[in-house]
Amino acid sequence: MIDTINAGIASYGMSGKLFHAPFLEAHPHYNLAAIVERHKEESRVKYPNSKLYRSFEELIADKSIQLVVINTPVQTHFEYAKAALNAGKNIVVEKPFTVTASEAQELDDISKGKKLFLSVYQNRRYDGDFRAIKDVIQENILGTLKEAELRYDRYRTGHSGKDHKEGDKPGAGNLHDLGAHLIDQAIQLFGFPEAVFADVFAMRDNMVANDYFEVLLYYPHPFRVRIKGTVFARESGYAYTIQGENGTFLQQRSDLQEARLQADEIPSLETWIPTPQGFDGILHTIINGEPVRKETRSEMGNYMDYYEEVYQALVNGAPNPVPASDAVLTMRIIDAALQSSKERRVISL
Repeated sequence: MIDTINAGIASYGMSGKLFHAPFLEAHPHYNLAAIVERHKEESRVKYPNSKLYRSFEELIADKSIQLVVINTPVQTHFEYAKAALNAGKNIVVEKPFTVTASEAQELDDISKGKKLFLSVYQNRRYDGDFRAIKDVIQENILGTLKEAELRYDRYRTGHSGKDHKEGDKPGAGNLHDLGAHLIDQAIQLFGFPEAVFADVFAMRDNMVANDYFEVLLYYPHPFRVRIKGTVFARESGYAYTIQGENGTFLQQRSDLQEARLQADEIPSLETWIPTPQGFDGILHTIINGEPVRKETRSEMGNYMDYYEEVYQALVNGAPNPVPASDAVLTMRIIDAALQSSKERRVISL
């Protein structure tokens, strides 16, 4: 039985520094064996025992590497994932999985044909605020659901400087970047929709890539889901609004993991962030025939759960936490949303 998985990271940008390297280093059953930095040597400060490679090709040529994390710009995901699979590597691919659904489907097919592990890194499934929403829906506290809105807002009036996210490139834009999180969450909560209607465009001056999106997901009557994101939200409201026949649940985006990782806190398999003292949600519904309105407090999530589930899948045959087939569905909705916005019509799925 394999006790330790040798893992390599394809890039040491923000994603590598915050969401992958700390967890692979802290998990007892991973060895952070290699990191790709094309020109710099920043990873040497925290991870001096890992190999430093200057190219992705060197990484996948290393026969000791058992899991490759592809966290490079989305425009490279398809090419790199295909190369890694052809080199016999199990892989984790950052979201957004690919630029298009057809690319996503091809990678899924290749991995299945070669019997290799392919998972997509959807860490926002492991946010405490999302788990609070999931609990309310699973417990049917609101009765028959009527409407839901999921938002991911920021305040960023200038260009971020990341051309692969905000430049004139396929897969750039807020819909692929943050919208991929919300679409994945909507599918996890409510299933795959019947149709899509969307408005996607660049709201900032002198921008090419979209920075605003509003996507309406059509489910069987009488239910609708709206996902939305803007870069002009200096004050943010509730990130999640769920309306049912018995009442409403409001939930703020309150998970602190990203902020704590930016402050160099070391993650753990155990709960490594205490639950905040303040309330971050409101539940107003009917319970046992009586109206109830109360403030709620979500528990903290743990992104380490993702890598634990990846380990269990690789070693013990447990389910893939985020199979490529899930990401194919997300990409199908992104493709449909872009088509809907361009043609100004509902796109059937």
